[in-house]
Amino acid sequence: MLYPFVFRPIFKDRIWGGRELERLYAKPIPAGERIGEAWEISDRPGDASVIVNGPLAGKNLRWLMEQHAAEILGGAKPAAAGRFPLLCKILDAREKLSLQVHPPASKAAELKGEPKTEMWFIADAAPEASLYVGLKRGVTRAEFEKKISNGSVADCFHRIPVKAGDTMFLPSGRVHAIGDGLVIFEIQQNSDTTYRVFDWNRVGLDGQPRELHIAQSLASIDFNDFEPKLVETKFIGGGAIQKRWLVNDPLFDVEAWKLIPGASGLLKPKQLQIIAVTTGEVEIKSGATAVKLSAGQFSLIPASLERTEILAKSNAALLRVEAN
Repeated sequence: MLYPFVFRPIFKDRIWGGRELERLYAKPIPAGERIGEAWEISDRPGDASVIVNGPLAGKNLRWLMEQHAAEILGGAKPAAAGRFPLLCKILDAREKLSLQVHPPASKAAELKGEPKTEMWFIADAAPEASLYVGLKRGVTRAEFEKKISNGSVADCFHRIPVKAGDTMFLPSGRVHAIGDGLVIFEIQQNSDTTYRVFDWNRVGLDGQPRELHIAQSLASIDFNDFEPKLVETKFIGGGAIQKRWLVNDPLFDVEAWKLIPGASGLLKPKQLQIIAVTTGEVEIKSGATAVKLSAGQFSLIPASLERTEILAKSNAALLRVEAN
């Protein structure tokens, strides 16, 4: 029988990363490295998350999908090659990320890439931190291409000031970049295709300029996507648990919960879900299994579980993700 799973993070050294995940969440990141990404739940080739709790500790998510896909997924659709449908990360951006785009489903196969729709939940933000998302109103493709050639394409992007608790939804085809001074929980399709438009004239970890993908980017960008807004929904409920819908999409849904100490709530039965704790500490109970999660930890809840309860051990906040 399956149970709520916790996995070991997979750390990614990035030129724009830092060590905030160690400070905020006590992540055991390698000494001397600038960790830009912690892949918390991953079924990517060469990067399968390893289980750290319960009788299946030491097995990985690839093994789970090969042996127990129906129990894990329920009615959710797998990604290509029968892989787990989502990739969940925490990002630490000490510097700006590249201006980039992911190919929409209508173009991905032609470009030999994978579509990637994602959402960002801002967990920590420096004063005056910003996202760059979509185009400034009225920017044309011709103007965009001209500014690529003269190195000023960043002028075309819509800049949005953000603070902790803000959320942005990014369908494939939406140009974007994460600004400096941000820690972000990212929920995305199981994809790792990124086309860089501009990288602030930086060099990579190898000392060389990082590759740009101008032709692929121009084929992928939605040039009618002007000045998108942050998610504007509000928390509802005045009791021990307040809830707020962040994403309703054919690929995945995301709901934010705020809980007071001692609050308890049931997850949906027979539904593949992921719990990501953003602040505080909670306990997840299902059958004989109890799992404690603190801020910065994730748990995968298989669809085969009939009753799963969340109990707040402190003031807590979390993201509840449904794969569709």
